[in-house]
Amino acid sequence: MIDLDRKICSDAAEASSREWLETNGIGGFASGTVSGIRTRRYHALLTAATKPPLGRVSTLSKFEETLIVGGERFELSANRYPGKIHPEGFRYLTSFRLDPFPVWTFEVGGVVIEKRLFMPHGQNAVVCIWELKGKAKNVSLELRPLISFVDYHHLQHADPSFETAFEEAKGSIRLRPYGDLPELHIGHNALAVEKTGYWYHDFELAIEEERGFDFREDLFQPFAMRFDLSKPAVAIAATEPIESKKAAKLEAAERKRRAGLIAKAGAETDIEMQLVLAADQFIVARGSGRTIIAGYPWFSDWGRDTMIALPGLTLSTGRPEVAKSILLEFANHISEGMLPNRFPDAGDTAEYNTVDATLWYFEAIRAYAEETGDYDLVEEELYAKLADIIAWHLRGTRYAIHLDTDGLLFAGEPGHQLTWMDAKIGDLVITPRIGKPVEIQALWYNALRIMADLADRFGHDEDKQRFVAMADLAKLSFNGLFWNEDEQCLYDVIADGTGDAAIRPNQIFAVSLAHPILERRRWKPVVDKVREELLTPVGLRSLSPDDPAYVPHYLGSPFARDSAYHQGTVWGWLIGPFIDAFRKAYAEEGSEVAAMLSGFESHLREAGLGQVSEIFDAEPPHAPRGCSAQAWSVAELLRVLRS
Repeated sequence: MIDLDRKICSDAAEASSREWLETNGIGGFASGTVSGIRTRRYHALLTAATKPPLGRVSTLSKFEETLIVGGERFELSANRYPGKIHPEGFRYLTSFRLDPFPVWTFEVGGVVIEKRLFMPHGQNAVVCIWELKGKAKNVSLELRPLISFVDYHHLQHADPSFETAFEEAKGSIRLRPYGDLPELHIGHNALAVEKTGYWYHDFELAIEEERGFDFREDLFQPFAMRFDLSKPAVAIAATEPIESKKAAKLEAAERKRRAGLIAKAGAETDIEMQLVLAADQFIVARGSGRTIIAGYPWFSDWGRDTMIALPGLTLSTGRPEVAKSILLEFANHISEGMLPNRFPDAGDTAEYNTVDATLWYFEAIRAYAEETGDYDLVEEELYAKLADIIAWHLRGTRYAIHLDTDGLLFAGEPGHQLTWMDAKIGDLVITPRIGKPVEIQALWYNALRIMADLADRFGHDEDKQRFVAMADLAKLSFNGLFWNEDEQCLYDVIADGTGDAAIRPNQIFAVSLAHPILERRRWKPVVDKVREELLTPVGLRSLSPDDPAYVPHYLGSPFARDSAYHQGTVWGWLIGPFIDAFRKAYAEEGSEVAAMLSGFESHLREAGLGQVSEIFDAEPPHAPRGCSAQAWSVAELLRVLRS
C-alpha cells in the first residue's frame, strides 16, 4: 500500500508532484494530484472512452468541496490561478493512500473526513464517497462540479455554445453540454441541489506550462449539491445513469476484483502486489479482444509497446487468457507482413510505420507458448500468419523494409522513423537510423529461430531448413559487421557499409533475447559497456554521456524535449533486457540484480503513485518525466522481478 504522511500531503509542491490514476478497463480513466491541484490537461475525475479504448472525452474535471462544521466553512479543494493557489485545502490533508484506490484523509474543525474514489471495471463511471470518521454533529458537505466536455487532449475555454442547462430527478442529474458528445449523469444522495451556472476562469496547469503548451483553462460550474454527513455522501459520475445506492456494491466488487488479481498472480512482496495492480490498468478492451494502452495519460494502444509489454503485464501476472486475446486481436490487423504501430485517436485506421513491432510479435508468441504450452493456438491460428510475415520481409514491404543479400534486415526511408527511437519534429527525424539497426537484426534472428523451432514442432521440415539457413546467414553476417573493436561493443546501425559508433542501449538485445544473435564470447564486453556508460538506478540512458549529442535533461519546449527524447534520456523499460543480458553473461553474479532494481521501489512513491514513469532525466537525481504511467516500464520491471 502506498501511504503518504501529513508532511508530504500538506506541502503544495510535494503533493502536486504526486499523481494518482484510476482506470476502467475500456480506455477511460480518472487522474489528478494528491493536493487536488490540476497540473495537466488530462487531470479529470471522468475521462470517458466513447469508442473503447479511444474516443476519450474529459467530462467532469473535478468537484469543488466545502466541509461545513457547525456553520463554519472549510474549503477542501485546491486550484492554481495566476499568481495564487486558492483555496488551499491540502493544508488539512493528514494522509493519502492507495488502498487499493485513492483515499484522502482530512482533519478540519475537529472533524476527520475520508474521501475515496474508484472506477468500476468496464464502465465509464467514477464513484466518489466522503465519509466522517468518528462521531460529529452538524457536519455537511457541499460539492460544486466543474465541467469541461472536450477531447481529452484539449482545454476548455468559456464557450457561448456550451449548453448550461441540466435536468434533475430524484437522486440524479443529467447534463449534455454538446449534442455530439455523451451525456453526463451524476447519481447522488444529496439533500438539495441548487442551480448556480458560472464559468470559473483561468485555471493554470503547471506541467502544461512547463511543456510549452497552452496552460490556462475555463470550466463550467452548473449547480451545487448539499449533503448531510450523518451518512456517507455519494456522487457517481457516469455516461449512463447509476444510482448512488449502488456505490457500496460497486466498491465491494472492485475491491474483490483487485484482490483477485493479486491472488491470481501469486504476488507476495509489496512491490510485486503494487505492480500487479499497476499492470492491470493498461489492459483494455478492443473490439471483442484485448489490447494494451501504452501509457497514461496521453497514449493509445501501440503495437510495439503492446508486444514488448505483453509478457510482463499478462504472463507474469497469471493472466495467459489475456495474452491470448491480445495476440489474436493483433493478428486481425496484420497488413503486408506488418503489425500496426498505432491505432490513432482520431479514428480506426491503423498506422504501420514500424519495423520492430512485428518482430516483437514473434517474441510475444514465443513467451506465451512457452509459458502455457498452448502450441495448438500457435499452429492453428498464428503459424501461417507468421510465415507470411517472413515472406513479406523477404520480398519487401513498406518503408523499404526488406532482406538484404547478407541475410540482414534493411529498414528506412528519409523522413520516417521506424524503430522505437522514433522522435520526430515536423519533418525532422531526430534518430532516423536508416539502414540496419542493431536491435532489428537481433529481433529478426530471434524471429527466424522461433519459426525454426515451431516448424520443427509442427513437422514442417522444409520450413525448418529454410528458417535455420536464413538465421545462420544472419548471425554470420551480423558478427562480421557489427563488432566495434575500438569500443569493445556493437555498432548501433550499419548503413552503406559504415558503422554508427554511438553508444546506445539497442545493442543489449543482441544478448538479451531468447535466441541471442551475438556470439557468446562477446556477451560480457557488451554488457560491461552498457553497464559502464548507460545504466542508472531507473533504467538505461539512450545515449552515452561521452557523446557530443548527449542531452542530460528532458526539459523545455516541445522541440527541446523531442530533441532529448533518445539522446541520453533514461528509459525505464530497458532495465528488463539489461537484466536478461546480465544474467546470461554473469550467471554467477545474479545477486547484483536486486541492487540494480532498488531505484524503482522508491520511485513508486513519487510521480505516478504505484506506477512507473516512461522516462527519467539522464543525470542524477534522475527526475521522472513523460508519462507518469508507462506500460512497458511496469511490464519489464515486473517480468524480471518474477523471473
